[in-house]
Amino acid sequence: MNIDSVIARQRVDDLDAAIPFYEKLTGLTAARFAFAGVTLAAIGPFLLFSGPDEAVQQIAGVAATLAVVDLEAAVDEAVTAGAAVLRPAQPTPNGHRAVLRHPHGGVYEYVGP
Repeated sequence: MNIDSVIARQRVDDLDAAIPFYEKLTGLTAARFAFAGVTLAAIGPFLLFSGPDEAVQQIAGVAATLAVVDLEAAVDEAVTAGAAVLRPAQPTPNGHRAVLRHPHGGVYEYVGP
């Protein structure tokens, strides 16, 4: 199995106001970073994000983030099973990512080394 974990994505109006709830809920400290004009916070199985509508739309269209052990293998397996690559693997602040549309319409970000 190549999928290591699934990360729920949540847009919030005020990242600073939202973080304490998720830190208390998970017992973990938020890891903050910026990507493509959006401010994000990873807290356990949650990825919170905030920013201008135009920038956020690119992130909000993705149902979830799938953390994978081997990104290339995961993308190959998904494509073989019928997924379409919307954005090929590229470097990010947290490794590499690719965005795929699954055969039934769901769009997912795959993240791995």
